[in-house]
Amino acid sequence: MTGTEAATAPAATTRDTMPAGASLASRWEQFYRWGAYVLLTVSTLISAAVAEVFSMTRGELYAAGVLVLAAFGLQLWWGRARHRPDRTLTAPVYYTARTTLAFVLTWLNPLFAVFAATGYFDVSHLLPRRAVKAGLLVTALTLAGSQSGGLPPRGPLGWVLFGGLFVINSSLALLFAHLGSKEAEVAEQKAATIAELERANARLELALAENAGLHAQLLVQAREAGVADERRRLAAEIHDTIAQGLTGIIAQLQVVTGTRDPDLARAHVARATALARHSLGEARRSVQNLSPAELEADALPEALRKTVAAWAERTGVRAGFTVTGTEEPLHDEVASTLLRIAQEALANTARHARAGRVGVTLSYMGDEVCLDVRDDGLGFDPAALAPRSGTGGFGLDGMRARAERVAGAVTVESGEGEGTAVSARVPLVRHG
Repeated sequence: MTGTEAATAPAATTRDTMPAGASLASRWEQFYRWGAYVLLTVSTLISAAVAEVFSMTRGELYAAGVLVLAAFGLQLWWGRARHRPDRTLTAPVYYTARTTLAFVLTWLNPLFAVFAATGYFDVSHLLPRRAVKAGLLVTALTLAGSQSGGLPPRGPLGWVLFGGLFVINSSLALLFAHLGSKEAEVAEQKAATIAELERANARLELALAENAGLHAQLLVQAREAGVADERRRLAAEIHDTIAQGLTGIIAQLQVVTGTRDPDLARAHVARATALARHSLGEARRSVQNLSPAELEADALPEALRKTVAAWAERTGVRAGFTVTGTEEPLHDEVASTLLRIAQEALANTARHARAGRVGVTLSYMGDEVCLDVRDDGLGFDPAALAPRSGTGGFGLDGMRARAERVAGAVTVESGEGEGTAVSARVPLVRHG
């Protein structure tokens, strides 16, 4: 009777996607293919060996032999038909014919119930769901007849024994079938849940890939926007400083060529010379802002270390430099931005802070890089931004603009007499 539970188990295990489930399903497939042959052969040999015990007549022996051959022929036919497209129509026909042959053989010799027990194992595999109970009851009827001593039952006591065994067999068969059906439903629900989770994971992975692509695209756009903004800034600076200076020089020299007064000529030449020196300084500053020479030979950490050391030697202020996290090769634009921000922050400290000590920290934090410049100087009110100087640099506004060009940000913490902390955070874009 324990085979009834197995009758429905394959329906669940064949849906399992794990390797162990696939192996179990393969074993059940082998049983469906060869199990009936084995049980039919075993029951035939046993029945033939003990035929005299059951007082089988010659006619019954011949009839049993014919039915055994018919059963083997049925199995051969099913071996070819079980994989055909019309299997849903032929499977019930095969199950019905096999169960009928098993019933008649068990009537002739009770030991053919070994073959009849096959109906417990593959009933849910061969019959439609609405016909499974009927198939189980017929198999239970055949086995109850065998267990009660053979069909038909002999005498009232035989019928009572047969009835009791039939109730027991059918109850257990239906119970195990019900439990197997519930287990199959749970397996189907789990399989559906797993499939839905896999689809959700696939959608999530696709969304993450799209987000990564968008992030990279935004960085590229930010860099391109930064380049365009830098070009506009340089064009404005050249127009406002160098071009105006050259215009002034030309105007002064034109006055010199048009006058005969030596004193007036010397005065205008002096003015032209001053304008030329100023324009040269502006040109040098603009060129310096394009590409830091410090990064031509060194990576950002070493360039910052040398910059801080040179600044400390030049100003006489104690300064230290620290790197935290795992160093990464940064994109040229990111490294240049952080170096320029550090130089501008140190320059502001030297001009305004009157600090006794300065600390510069470069931190690699996963997908971000953070630069911190802290001093113990006078401090100031961050809401009142320092005006743009005339000696190079652009103060806090300039540092913020530089960081924004690479999708970063600059924050300032300061207070009167509390020192100043400048922090720049930019995306970690590796050197391409």
